[in-house]
Amino acid sequence: PFGLRKTPALRMIAGFEYPTSGEIRLRGRLIGNTPPYQRNVNTVFQSYALFPHMSVAENVAFGLQMKRVARADIERRVREALELVRLSGYENRRPRQLSGGQQQRVALARALVNQPAVLLLDEPLGALDQKLRKEMQIELKSLQQRVGITFIFVTHDQEEALTMSDRIAVMNAGKVLQVGTPTEIYERPNCRFVADFIGEANFLSGRVRAVERSGTSNGLVTTLETGDGLTLRAQGNVQLASGSEAVVSIRPEKAFLSVHEPAPGTANCFRVTVEQVAYIGSDTRIIVRLGSERLFDVWEQNSRSTLDRNEYWQPGESGYLWWPAENALVLTE
Repeated sequence: PFGLRKTPALRMIAGFEYPTSGEIRLRGRLIGNTPPYQRNVNTVFQSYALFPHMSVAENVAFGLQMKRVARADIERRVREALELVRLSGYENRRPRQLSGGQQQRVALARALVNQPAVLLLDEPLGALDQKLRKEMQIELKSLQQRVGITFIFVTHDQEEALTMSDRIAVMNAGKVLQVGTPTEIYERPNCRFVADFIGEANFLSGRVRAVERSGTSNGLVTTLETGDGLTLRAQGNVQLASGSEAVVSIRPEKAFLSVHEPAPGTANCFRVTVEQVAYIGSDTRIIVRLGSERLFDVWEQNSRSTLDRNEYWQPGESGYLWWPAENALVLTE
């Protein structure tokens, strides 16, 4: 998220700032006090920082020239770097003659030509429009797989983090809260902050009434009661004491709406009233009122044409909101 010390963390890895505690290791070697020029780490910034008076080839070659690399080697490595980012033939153009996506690729080529052990990317797609941003996400992921270099990618965009990462670290107030694969972070967040930041979620707070073994998995099923008397059942791997406070997280796509009441004994089944319906292309967002004050989001996938669907939900209609216990997760605040 914004303002939560991601960029300073990147600057510490690059060597522009020094940590007050902890260690920074690169390939097992401590580098916390190593000067930036000895770390074999390069950075790509959101602004790209291209030299406007230089050609594409001159921009890419600049770092090698500062290192006094032989001219023949510079020409070869610049050519290879531009081929890698699909900019062969653009060598003599100036940055102003390039699109935003092409400037981004020049900045990548300039960083990769130095053959770094780690490439740091500080919100490099932030200046691009949404369509180009999505195209560059795919291109960056493909590029990383081709070169085999570790990319540390800073972003405040949840979808971008899920799309591009092999592993995600979620930070808040300078602390890493959880590290895991995109699936682990999304499906099994370890706290409310992570669940709320990565993707959308509904949260229902209550007090623990019982914790029991799940009959279908190795986890636990926790029963909670909200302040207005709703009984909730949710999955969780934390043994919570009876009477303790906890929160249940339910992703909007994991809850369901029915006109007819589900079978008796269905967990987490409540009578609700539709407040708003928003068609967003691939999905429809339905906001329902659960109880007197609480609003709850449900996303239904538009798997078939909705143009002729007269039975679609309308504001003011009543129905049944429900979700299986395994679709919800118990979290601590």
